[in-house]
Amino acid sequence: MALLTLSNIHVRYGSVEVLHGIDLHVDEGEIVTILGANGAGKSSIIRSIAGLNKNISGEILLTRKEGDQPVSLIGLKPEEMVRRGISLSPEGRRILPHLTVVENLRLGAYSRTDKDGINEDIERVYALFPRLKERHWQKGGTLSGGEQQMLAMGRALMSRPKLLMLDEPSMGLAPILVDEIFEIIQALNKNGTTILLVEQNANMALKVAARGYVLETGKIVKTGTGAELLVDDDVRKAYLGG
Repeated sequence: MALLTLSNIHVRYGSVEVLHGIDLHVDEGEIVTILGANGAGKSSIIRSIAGLNKNISGEILLTRKEGDQPVSLIGLKPEEMVRRGISLSPEGRRILPHLTVVENLRLGAYSRTDKDGINEDIERVYALFPRLKERHWQKGGTLSGGEQQMLAMGRALMSRPKLLMLDEPSMGLAPILVDEIFEIIQALNKNGTTILLVEQNANMALKVAARGYVLETGKIVKTGTGAELLVDDDVRKAYLGG
């Protein structure tokens, strides 16, 4: 079942069009990755799905469960996207540095009122990221880069998303932490979370992804399974150093 479908998406920033007719879909239970150089439009796709781009045309449809009618997401505010089950862990982490770890996590559940469920989900996040539990009363700004990335992902999980979007989760992290983040991404997916991943580390992204899209200057130029794209000559030359 296609959980999310984008059809003919165009996005403008002022007079400049940055996305030119994007078509893609994410099936329930998949990890799908979007590859591309800086400035290709990867984050613009993610921001469009999250309701953060106002100057947008085309269609974005969400189907929450088998048999449901697809619902249009165009024109919805970011908080309405969260209520419909779409959560974003943004590029650059964007945690609130003056709040503690646990306060940042609770902010991720702002659309919920079930106190017991929120507390249970905080414990689930701590099980995924034990370092956050050790530092739960520490201010977010005092955490390492890797810990801040874990906090950003944990905060995004607090809304119990059907679709988790991760924008450059490995950016600026040491290789050992990159491995750890990707192990967690796979564990989340095995537990039933559908993931849309924007990632500069094409090798790691394609190894975990069921499918991928290659974006160049606002257009999708190639798509295939993760395994197919890993051995594709154009992808290897452009993104895998080969």
